[in-house]
Amino acid sequence: MAEKKSIIVRVRRQATPKNRPHWEEFELARRPHMNVIICLRDIAENPVTRDGKQTTPVCYDSNCLEEVCGSCAMVINGRARMACSALVDQLEQPIHIEPLSKFPVVRDLAVDRSIMFENLKRMKAWIPIDGTYDLGEGPRMSSDEQEKAYPLSRCISCGNCLEVCPQVNEHSDFIGAAIISQVRLFNMHPTGTMHARERLDAVMGPGGVADCANAQNCVNICPKTIPLTESIAEVNRQAIRRAVSGLLFG
Repeated sequence: MAEKKSIIVRVRRQATPKNRPHWEEFELARRPHMNVIICLRDIAENPVTRDGKQTTPVCYDSNCLEEVCGSCAMVINGRARMACSALVDQLEQPIHIEPLSKFPVVRDLAVDRSIMFENLKRMKAWIPIDGTYDLGEGPRMSSDEQEKAYPLSRCISCGNCLEVCPQVNEHSDFIGAAIISQVRLFNMHPTGTMHARERLDAVMGPGGVADCANAQNCVNICPKTIPLTESIAEVNRQAIRRAVSGLLFG
């Protein structure tokens, strides 16, 4: 069977957060090794719909093109994924491209993921180093500890895990798997463990680890194969121990 020489792409458009979304269809010349980002770039170079109407370039976020920055997360053919690693040859046509639905739309495919970073701040997902005292070289981590911590550090804050989580919705404040996994990461760090209680107190609050319903969609969708369900289970164990010790010892 002859290879198709064109690609049909349908993009969900929305000019502003207040505008109603609509679909536009484009026909693009097919080239070897194309990904979805290349499709969007081709549309930007010639923003004309399949029926010949002039339109505007599609707005979207993208940076590294190597599945590292996390900015190009979209819903492609009904599945949350990174556009830079979504190869056209592996996608059914027409290719449907939509913004992530769990975040406010800024324009077209660009969404506002600031809630993720606000939740990281809520969970105190950092190691405070204010310069008031010299930490020196800092405590060392064993190779075993490094092997456990490294996969957790690969999170790119793409938001895919929140997109597929049924607990993340307009009626819930659930922070999601990515943020809980970062709590685990910083609690594992030899310096970060000094503030583990504060993080656990935060993660036991509204929208915290107790709101996870164990759907496990997050671990299946994560582009960096982070063991998110293991992180949730471990943070839940830590939170229970923290709660019990608080009852016994104050």
